[in-house]
Amino acid sequence: MVEELPSVFLVGPMGAGKTTIGRLLAKQLGRAFVDSDWYIESQTGADIAWIFAKEGEAGFRERETRAIDELTQKKQIVLATGGGAVMCADNREFLQQRGIVVYLNAPVDVQMARTAKDKSRPLLQQPNPRKILQELYSARDPLYRQVAHIILPTGHTYPRHMVNQLLQQLESFSVSISIVKDLPTSEDE
Repeated sequence: MVEELPSVFLVGPMGAGKTTIGRLLAKQLGRAFVDSDWYIESQTGADIAWIFAKEGEAGFRERETRAIDELTQKKQIVLATGGGAVMCADNREFLQQRGIVVYLNAPVDVQMARTAKDKSRPLLQQPNPRKILQELYSARDPLYRQVAHIILPTGHTYPRHMVNQLLQQLESFSVSISIVKDLPTSEDE
């Protein structure tokens, strides 16, 4: 049944565990894993911090939208998106229309603990990263919820346990997809 699943796209704030959960989920499903930030870096030959420094956030977001458009057209992948990918309406549409979107919802305390020593996150290179994380969460949480088919809280259990929970939800989702596919259409009647 899981083979019938469309691609799975992970959204959520930085530090939510999108890459960790994505890798484990892809392994369990026997699918390719792609991280949109790594994809952008491989396409440009530059890291995200450099792109932000040279092109600003707007330049990075343009690159991100092109990448999300390309990646969401791939079949049967697991994709981890950047935390701000949902800010663009086109990205939200690509994600929601082309696969199953899973929102990994991490509270700000979890984000702080997981990103405290990470110098590769341009938006957090500020005097008060907690304030930045809170503002980003407040602005983005409604968009994550809007685009999500499944919402999974993070930071309360081990990644492997989360993947097992997610697999159960995806299995239920897969069953509902099969039922919809099997419903008679007006041409069948």
